[in-house]
Amino acid sequence: MEIGLTRKVDIDQEMQQSYLDYAMSVIVARALPDARDGLKPVQRRILYAMYDMGIRAESVYKKSARIVGEVLGKYHPHGDMAVYEAMARMAQPFSMRTLLVDGQGNFGSVDGDAPAAMRYTEARLAPPALEMLAQLEKNTVDYTNNFDGTLKEPTVLPAAIPNLLVNGATGIAVGMATNIPPHNLGEVVDALILMLNKWEKLDDLSVEDLMKHIQGPDFPTGGVILLDPETEGLSAAYGTGRGRVVIRARTHLEDMGRGRTGIIITELPYMANKSSLIERIADLVRAGKLEGIADLRDESDRQGMRIVIELSKTAEAEKIVADLYKHTLMQSTFGINLLALVNGEPHLLSLKQALRFYIDHRLEVVRRRSEHDLEKARQRAHILEGLRVALQHLDEIIALIKAAPDVETAKAKLMKRYKLSEIQATAILDMQLRRLAALERKKIELEYKELLALIKELESLLRSARKIRQAVIDELLAVKEKFGDRRRTQLVSLKKGGKIEQMVVTSAMAPDQPAWVTLSADGVISRRDGEAGPRLSGRDAPIQAVRTTGHQTLYLVTPGGRAVAVPVHAVPLEERGGVAVTQLSPLVNQEGLAVIFSYPTSDKNKYGYLLTVTRRGMLKKTALEELPGPSAQPFTMVRVNEGDRLDWVRITSGTDQLMLVSEGGMVIRFSEEEVRPMGLVAGGVSGMKLAEGDCLIGAEVLPSEGELMMVTRGGLAKRVELVEFPTQGRYGQGVIAWKLPEGERLAGSMVGKKNTTITLHFIRLAAKLVRLDDAVQRGRSAGGKVLIELRAGDGIVAVMQPYEVPNHGKK
Repeated sequence: MEIGLTRKVDIDQEMQQSYLDYAMSVIVARALPDARDGLKPVQRRILYAMYDMGIRAESVYKKSARIVGEVLGKYHPHGDMAVYEAMARMAQPFSMRTLLVDGQGNFGSVDGDAPAAMRYTEARLAPPALEMLAQLEKNTVDYTNNFDGTLKEPTVLPAAIPNLLVNGATGIAVGMATNIPPHNLGEVVDALILMLNKWEKLDDLSVEDLMKHIQGPDFPTGGVILLDPETEGLSAAYGTGRGRVVIRARTHLEDMGRGRTGIIITELPYMANKSSLIERIADLVRAGKLEGIADLRDESDRQGMRIVIELSKTAEAEKIVADLYKHTLMQSTFGINLLALVNGEPHLLSLKQALRFYIDHRLEVVRRRSEHDLEKARQRAHILEGLRVALQHLDEIIALIKAAPDVETAKAKLMKRYKLSEIQATAILDMQLRRLAALERKKIELEYKELLALIKELESLLRSARKIRQAVIDELLAVKEKFGDRRRTQLVSLKKGGKIEQMVVTSAMAPDQPAWVTLSADGVISRRDGEAGPRLSGRDAPIQAVRTTGHQTLYLVTPGGRAVAVPVHAVPLEERGGVAVTQLSPLVNQEGLAVIFSYPTSDKNKYGYLLTVTRRGMLKKTALEELPGPSAQPFTMVRVNEGDRLDWVRITSGTDQLMLVSEGGMVIRFSEEEVRPMGLVAGGVSGMKLAEGDCLIGAEVLPSEGELMMVTRGGLAKRVELVEFPTQGRYGQGVIAWKLPEGERLAGSMVGKKNTTITLHFIRLAAKLVRLDDAVQRGRSAGGKVLIELRAGDGIVAVMQPYEVPNHGKK
């Protein structure tokens, strides 16, 4: 209005309109993510600014202050801390399921520590973020003016990763809020592919069909989700867009020694503050609301979380754990609210709708990208057609250009005489003389043929909706292959009639599913859930592998006979990089690790014996019932003599046949009954008389039938039927199993059937997998044959077969 004029307004109407304008600005421009790329405007601008600056995943880190300044000056005219906090969150592994920013420096912690000042930290795009930004230059999305109209910024990213569900979102707007939990990338991709494959019958797909792939939220901090079958739970949340789930910390009990038990917390609910949790527990103890806690300490390090709550001797562990769940952040409720922007308006989405909007976006991206590529290919093909004409009439065109008084005249004559477009004529005039060489002419022809094939392919793609969907499927599978990993959050369904309060420790909640524990040559131990075993060959082959289950106890044994017991489910997962064995127990620092094995020590009817064998032939048999359960304190499994070392641990029935194999090719077979049971701290008895300089390289519990395979350091091997070895008394010299060539020594042995596979480890060569029947079958007096051709300086150093608990039955 003009200055000096007064206009009457209705204050109620003006306030309502102004408030609505402000509310929509907060909703659309700040608080809520877009349903297509799952990003809020500030997050999108940060990623785009870093992409525009050339800060890729393979480039050097740049100061966070420089990135924040770029975002503020070009795209996001708000406070610098708002931008920095948004960037820091995208770099926090405890906040994001799939990191979009690769940070260097202090970007905060699960204890609630704030990130260091932006002048100290550095960042660059993480590889998944490049998939979010890929093909921006191919007109895949719309652009809009920035705040001052001097630059363009994308309204949405191409987003090859379904970021809305994978990383989730949290935001409070005016009158509404969003709270979308993170999910597993592989599960979301599988659900998207299901929808794309059933596109014609999409209406028939139910939430239950999608939940066969998306089991539930998968939080970056792990934890356990408890599902009550008597309530609608996740089905209702995914069907309506609103619901809630109960998350618990992952805990297990350990024997702390001196008759005390410890509660160990290794994972917390999503967004729980570890420091606040410890303070809360301490406050409850001081207030007398928690009794029986003797000590509380935080042993977390860069390898993982470990909060130790040590109990008094008379405390009831399960009651205290139940009280901790009730009164602390060890149990929390996550309220699911799938609110996101659709066409600039907030919408509450079901799981199916959220997936559908993402699919529609990707279909549009693929279509626009293909149209862009087709247009570029047609333009290039048009130019190449002109160059081909020039090469076909090379001498005439050179003469025409030489005779022309200027460029414009030459261009006009070319266009008229050879019916060329202006673009083609210009390309001919700009062509370098080196393109006239024969090889360059062939390159032009080859490029032209490839372009024609590409044009045909793109035209076919754009005409077929099915092919566009298949292109989206292929790209989703590629993303899953690159960035997919296993679930971190475990889902536990209560039994019918069961109550959440009755589920106490993680061992009671964890399914007794198969798992593999492996130990690498550089001392890293890790767990892989599922039946699929690790790769047992190649440079990264483990030196030990144990097939076990989540309810068993893993025993780590040193060469000196000391051991420590940890729950299998407490061993870090393989996809998280595992953990150094020195982090699991300080006992390993001095001696290293000789053997790992597992056993279900929770079984009250344990039946059988633990047999330990040293390199110098000492045996000891101990009843399995003497094995302690998980404990933070090391214990003595066997006393090992000076100059000797423990190398084998076997589970026996008490009446098995035993076989010891020496480095010099001698073998003794005797009954286990000749070895009397002893306590854990005993030293054992001699099993074999060894010649001077000889030692054991194998100790086996014999099956009812099978063969003994022996491998030398130089790569020779043979196998002998077990029936050729007579049963003798313990502590004899044994019989000759292989009269070895001079200078040769056995590297290892293995007993099994012909199809049994073993891993050979070498000095230089990568580990190789072989079968027993790869070795020649011979008698005891015969020699062997070359199994592996070895170069000078190389040799076999170890023979390994995955360990599995034998089933001896019950008494």
